[in-house]
Amino acid sequence: MDSLTQVAPHVWQVPFPVGHVHVVALPDSGYAVVDTAVPGSAPAILDALARLGASPHDLRQIVVTHSHIDHMGSAADLVEATGARVLAGAADAPVIRGAAPERQPVHTPAEHDLHEQIMVGFAAAGLPPLRHVGVDVELHDGDTLDGWPEEVRVLHVPGHTPGGIALHLTGSMLLFPGDIIGTVGGRAVLGPFNVDRAGAIASFRRLAALGDVDTVCVPHGEPIRTGAREVLASATPEEDWL
Repeated sequence: MDSLTQVAPHVWQVPFPVGHVHVVALPDSGYAVVDTAVPGSAPAILDALARLGASPHDLRQIVVTHSHIDHMGSAADLVEATGARVLAGAADAPVIRGAAPERQPVHTPAEHDLHEQIMVGFAAAGLPPLRHVGVDVELHDGDTLDGWPEEVRVLHVPGHTPGGIALHLTGSMLLFPGDIIGTVGGRAVLGPFNVDRAGAIASFRRLAALGDVDTVCVPHGEPIRTGAREVLASATPEEDWL
C-alpha cells in the first residue's frame, strides 16, 4: 500500500496491487472495511486505520463482497486483531468458512492469459496460505446494514461467484460493486473470472440500471468519481474479456 485516498466524505480507498480495500467511517467512531485483499494484507489495512486515528478495536465490520482470495484473503487475520464481525453473501458464506469448495470460473482465452499472469505474481510475492474465517451475518438481496452513516442496500449480484454482493449507499449515491464491475482506462468493464458469465453480465446490467449512482468504488482499477451513470450506461460487458 502506498497511499490512502478519500473517495467520499466517509469512504477511503486503500490500494493494493490486486484487490483494493475500502474503509468506511461509522457514526459510533468505529469503522467498517469492504473486502480485505490477499493474505498478508492485514498490517497495511491496520496501518490505514491508524492513519485515520483508529485503533484495531475500532474496526467493527468486515464486509466480504465475495469468496475469492483477493477479497477474503486477510479477513481471518483482521478478525484476530480487531474482533470485528464478518458479513458476506449467504451463498458464498460456506466457501469463506471453508465448509465448501470454491467453484472454479470458466475462463475465456483472454481471461486465461490474465489469470496465468496473476498466479505468477502471487507465486513471486510469496503470499501466506489462505485462512478461512467464520461469517457472523449472512446477507441476502434487499437486506440493509446496521450501524452505517446512511442507508446501505445489499444487492445479490451472482455470476462472478454464486453469492457475490454489492452495497448501494443511497444517500451519497455510492456503489461498492464487488468484482462485477472493474475499470480500465476510464471505462467500466465486466470483471473477469466468472463462474457464470451470462449471470455476471445480468448483474452488471442490474447495477448499471440503478440510476442513482455517482461514485463507483471498484476493487480493481480506478474509482469512477464523475459521470458514473453515463460510464455505466455506455459499458459493453458482453464484449469484455473475449
